[in-house]
Amino acid sequence: MKLKKILSLAFCLIGTVYFTSCDDFFDLYPKDQLTPSTFWKTASDADAAVTAAYEWWVNNLLGSKFIFYEDCMSDIGFNYTNASSFKMAGNGAISPFSTPNYYQYENIRRCNFVIDNIDKIPASELSDETKKEYLAQVRTIRAYHHAYLATWYGDAVIMDFIPQSAVEAQLPREPEAKVKEFAMNELNWCAENIAEKPSKKGRIAKGAVLSIIARFNLLWGNYSESLDAANKVIALGQYELDKDFINLFSMYGQNSKEIIYSYQHLKTTFKYTDVIRFYNNADGGWASFVPTQNLVDMFEMSNGKTITEEESGYDPIHPFYNRDPRLKNTVIYSGQDWIGRNNVPRIFNTLDKTLPNGALNNDYYIAANNASHTGMLWAKYLYPNQAQYSTSMNDDALCPIIFRYAEVLLTKAECLVELNQNLSEAIDIIDLIRLRGGHIVVDRTKYNTQAKIRELVRRERTIELAGEGFRYEDIVRWDEYDSNGAKTGKKVAETVMPGDLLRLCGTVNYNEPDPDRRTVINLNAAREDRLVEVRYFDKKQFHLPIPQAEMDANPKLVQNDGY
Repeated sequence: MKLKKILSLAFCLIGTVYFTSCDDFFDLYPKDQLTPSTFWKTASDADAAVTAAYEWWVNNLLGSKFIFYEDCMSDIGFNYTNASSFKMAGNGAISPFSTPNYYQYENIRRCNFVIDNIDKIPASELSDETKKEYLAQVRTIRAYHHAYLATWYGDAVIMDFIPQSAVEAQLPREPEAKVKEFAMNELNWCAENIAEKPSKKGRIAKGAVLSIIARFNLLWGNYSESLDAANKVIALGQYELDKDFINLFSMYGQNSKEIIYSYQHLKTTFKYTDVIRFYNNADGGWASFVPTQNLVDMFEMSNGKTITEEESGYDPIHPFYNRDPRLKNTVIYSGQDWIGRNNVPRIFNTLDKTLPNGALNNDYYIAANNASHTGMLWAKYLYPNQAQYSTSMNDDALCPIIFRYAEVLLTKAECLVELNQNLSEAIDIIDLIRLRGGHIVVDRTKYNTQAKIRELVRRERTIELAGEGFRYEDIVRWDEYDSNGAKTGKKVAETVMPGDLLRLCGTVNYNEPDPDRRTVINLNAAREDRLVEVRYFDKKQFHLPIPQAEMDANPKLVQNDGY
């Protein structure tokens, strides 16, 4: 119950110092709440304020579920209900009035509140060493927010102080390069001053800071800097690939050495409320974020050939048969054996409108709004069964993984390719990832040039990190190359996003003993049956629009081009 008390105290405090567009607050603090003058006295006060900064540090509007929604903006994910406007972002209908919101200034203020006040606590209560550790944690969070603001919006307001009025908070956007420089300078300081290991579970430590540095430098095309940070994470010697890939994403794998940082939740006290969004209709879920056939088609056959290569053995009538074994640990598709609600086993089937006993199939892809409209679910966090979660699926201790070692290794591999150095080592890294998932090593006679290895590394990154919120950020930054390895002048998103998003249609053969051959696809299914949605993409979508509410609150903001 200690965390509950800390959170309660911290939120009460932050509530007294957080302002809205009304200036009435500044006339008088509420008499029944804490104020800065009465709060910054003890070590417990500092811990409470730092804890408050952690509540929203990955996303103050969506919490930790944002990572699951983000792939819905890309070619490998889909959201039907338009939760937080992610469907609009995916199909190109995004606007300032309908956009995912990554404006993180509420939590930036919480960080600044700690930074500006922690020195008020006497040394007898809080040592200088502990103060520096706390500062490194909250400055990391503040820098993380600014880095994402620059990534999603380009130019952004740098908020490194606490405005004393709503008018004082109305600042113009700084150039993107300046925001990135601010964020990276902060992160580099934090990496030098933060503890090598977390002071307690859920706290940021050196590995997480270095992972942030590696991630954003990769997204920004700073490959040497990204490679350096990735190598420093590896050199810590704290992390390793988990031998059991799917267990890593279950309630039972939360102490895996592959996890660098996961966003903490405690049942009832600080619960994760969105497990219900993972499951399909028949299991009482909402299927809020689901994979697409585009992702499935990226997986190789078990022999290491892509489905379009000659002699691959791909059978479009049985598309899940004889595939890379990592597919079934990433995507739940029709025909698989499945343990559903109340531990009742069944065959997962989204293809047939009715079941063999004549009953309506609640998993059928258009049976309800909360049925998966692509006919598939993400496997991560769903295995081994539904019994690991609460009956209501909204009071759980699920801790979504924000940084894990596989990402760091893939970052290193991509940097090596883009720097055109140690290409063999890049393939070594890919082999580690593939073998861990049960697949075979790379055919080095086929992947023997920088261009071909780049294609391989990008595909492997997409497959390994699918459903974890990386794909959109990747396809809007990746240059497109032609078959000769020359740039086309386009980004990958411009090719993979527009057009029809399609699902498979067919039936499930319940008499087939092999789960991977049970699906029987109708290759002549009509377009209207296969169509999930028509998508559009415009270059303006390389950046998100600033939400209109933010534009209204701050007249000094200038909207991104095209919106």
